[in-house]
Amino acid sequence: MSATQLRVSRSVEAPARRIFDLLSDPSRHTEIDGSGMLRGVAGGTGPMTGVGDEFFMDMHQDALGDYRMANKIVAFERDRLIGWQPRMDRAPESAPEMGGHGPRGQTYTYELSENGDGTTTVTQVYDWSAVTAPEIVARMPRVSEAQLLDTLDRLAAAVGG
Repeated sequence: MSATQLRVSRSVEAPARRIFDLLSDPSRHTEIDGSGMLRGVAGGTGPMTGVGDEFFMDMHQDALGDYRMANKIVAFERDRLIGWQPRMDRAPESAPEMGGHGPRGQTYTYELSENGDGTTTVTQVYDWSAVTAPEIVARMPRVSEAQLLDTLDRLAAAVGG
């Protein structure tokens, strides 16, 4: 861990292809969400196919209420790497000043490495090193290491490993 990044890993009993298929399909993200913030995909977004694709998630936090995040794919290597950068798409009523802001500099990335024995090491990296707004930096990280580990446990269960 660094001052601006959390990194967690776990071995999952599944091929990288199956794990990547789940991660690239936003409609399945609520199955693996260890943060408890995701409420569902907004709109009819299908699986992501490359850098530049975007999907929208309905979210909720007790301190903020309901809001929507737009997530732009910033890393994409089939069966090996997928990552996205979220930005506020629709601000919660409790914080209208947050609406319309562009990317804040956070990224969520999953690195997949097959181990040759039917398992894949999945590493989730939550990075906020590019966040520059002082009011946002003061609230980082937005998720904990325990929540990231819970996400990996849920991912393992969702792919059957």
